[in-house]
Amino acid sequence: MVINNAATVAELQELYPRYEQALVTNDVEMLTAMFWASPSVMRFGVTENLYGIEELEAFRKARPATNLARKVLRLDVVTFGHDFGSVTLEFEREANGKITRGRQSQTWVRLPEGWRIVAAHVSLLP
Repeated sequence: MVINNAATVAELQELYPRYEQALVTNDVEMLTAMFWASPSVMRFGVTENLYGIEELEAFRKARPATNLARKVLRLDVVTFGHDFGSVTLEFEREANGKITRGRQSQTWVRLPEGWRIVAAHVSLLP
């Protein structure tokens, strides 16, 4: 198995900014499309545990579309073979005059329909 094949890493490095843009602009359609359309996909958020694409989409549609901007402080991509990778990052966001730091991890898999997030986790640091 090839770890960090340059071409595979480049694919995820090119794809991730589209996710970040969709996130901060609350592009629900794009965000939903980037996740695996399966009942087995999952996302653990700051205040929610989401199982299945329907729960993920409902969460995205229901959440407020304000104060979504954040600054990515560190972004790492690690790939295993040509079809599996992880994207992890640290971020900070200002809300109510206070800086909050957080972290995010995503597991990406190349499926027949293209790269999709199959598992994700977001948490805030105290």
